[in-house]
Amino acid sequence: MGLLDTENDLVDLCEKSDEEVLRESVKNPRCFSVLLERYQEAFLRKAERVLRSREDAEDVVQETFSKIYLNAERFQVVEGASFKSWGYKILMNTSFTKYQKLKKDRGAIAPIDPEFYEVLPDTLSRQFEKQEVSDYLVSVLSKMPEHLRRVLELHFIEGRPQQEIAEIEGVSVGAIKTRVHRAKEAFKNIENTMKI
Repeated sequence: MGLLDTENDLVDLCEKSDEEVLRESVKNPRCFSVLLERYQEAFLRKAERVLRSREDAEDVVQETFSKIYLNAERFQVVEGASFKSWGYKILMNTSFTKYQKLKKDRGAIAPIDPEFYEVLPDTLSRQFEKQEVSDYLVSVLSKMPEHLRRVLELHFIEGRPQQEIAEIEGVSVGAIKTRVHRAKEAFKNIENTMKI
């Protein structure tokens, strides 16, 4: 008799924490379906916000769950890092990797949030049309360290609040504020080197 042979076994498993279910799924892969049920729709919504395509989001979510399952034994519960934050971090990293690949393959241009224009000097915003500014921003962002670029994209391009970014990244809001500040500085430094 396996872990999910009766209706009661499934109910018992559904009452367990995410971390307990993940631990059980290492011994019995059928248990992983509980985590799929809990997170699949939320993961799809998040991935679709990044990729703007349901089909691409479905691919990313499938890949994310594969990564979670394959790395289940490595997951350790630590203060401030739950299964949920770990899972979302894997999802967002997978989504951004897919986004970068699609952008490169399709030559896509990311729509830029008006707030992001504040980072650019006035001379540039007057000199270029929005499409050219978008190309320019993508060029600068591509030269930034991934963790700083990701914070700028989440905050300025996607318009996510710092609290949500902190949850995605699995860090405190204070750490995100610091990263946003450092990312703006890195952006300006890269921009200055591009002008030379």
